[in-house]
Amino acid sequence: MNSVAIRSLWLLALLPLTCPAANAGTTPKKVPEPTAQPAPAAAVIPAPARAPRLSPPGGGTPNRDQVQTMIDEAAKQYGVERELVRAVVAVESNFNANAVSRVGAVGLMQVMPATAEDYGVTSTAALFDPKTNLRTGTRHLKRLLDKYKGDYGRVIMAYNAGEGVVDRTNNHVTYQETLDYTEAVISHYRNNGGSAPTTGALFKVHVLRGMCNRGQARRLIKKYLDPSLLSLKVKPTLALRSLNPALHAVGPESHPMFELDMQAMR
Repeated sequence: MNSVAIRSLWLLALLPLTCPAANAGTTPKKVPEPTAQPAPAAAVIPAPARAPRLSPPGGGTPNRDQVQTMIDEAAKQYGVERELVRAVVAVESNFNANAVSRVGAVGLMQVMPATAEDYGVTSTAALFDPKTNLRTGTRHLKRLLDKYKGDYGRVIMAYNAGEGVVDRTNNHVTYQETLDYTEAVISHYRNNGGSAPTTGALFKVHVLRGMCNRGQARRLIKKYLDPSLLSLKVKPTLALRSLNPALHAVGPESHPMFELDMQAMR
């Protein structure tokens, strides 16, 4: 054998020792997969705390005769016609000293805690006391009477809707609730012997109801009426040069610039 052949045989003999087979009974190492990191928990935003619903205190409440006696005392103390105070109490709470409205008005005259603070009553619980409630509500009526110079219509509307609304709208309050409230208070006031003029206030309520209804009608028309139904077909009656308003003749012999095309509308 020549030297080249001998060298080739040696290489073939050594090959298994230098290059072991990949599948010679050994298991390839598994590369560990990266551990998935848990997603950060979403920040939980707590719901805004709801204002606690006012609960009337336990115990008995005064009957209607007792309430009317308290009304007379408060009306005399602050110089407000007692028939007006009685009418407000009748409509606001129906003489229920523990009445609470859905917006948080309290007691016989349904005084809002924020309004009561203006008169030095800082405890909501105190508004359930019939005498405190009547004094606070009557003082508020007195201030409104002075501000609106005895205009019962404005006073009653302001007691319900707030004087800011009355002032902003120049007494054109179209809230359905306020209009109903004003009529109800005036009705109670008249039925119980009230003598102040209220006819003008009732007429104003009637006018405001009409305004409210017209506004509702406009909203319905805007929402449901097809504008194409309002289109009219017209044809000019003059020469094109005469269609210029500045050149259109004026007088008994003049003709309208446009007229309805009755045949086109059929």
